[in-house]
Amino acid sequence: MPKMKTHSGAKKRFKLTKNGKVKRNHALRNHILTKKSTKKKRKLRKAGYACESDAKVIKRLLPYG
Repeated sequence: MPKMKTHSGAKKRFKLTKNGKVKRNHALRNHILTKKSTKKKRKLRKAGYACESDAKVIKRLLPYG
């Protein structure tokens, strides 16, 4: 059986943790940062986790994650 292909977009955006959770970065921290408060930008720095329903789809895109 041939190897499964990993989804290129997903591998750049998500990482799988040891416990099987899907780690992701927050959105809205790329540009137009002058309008956003320092507090908001600081909170967006930290990684978040994908919700269960999204995680199921993401794991299918990352077969060897």
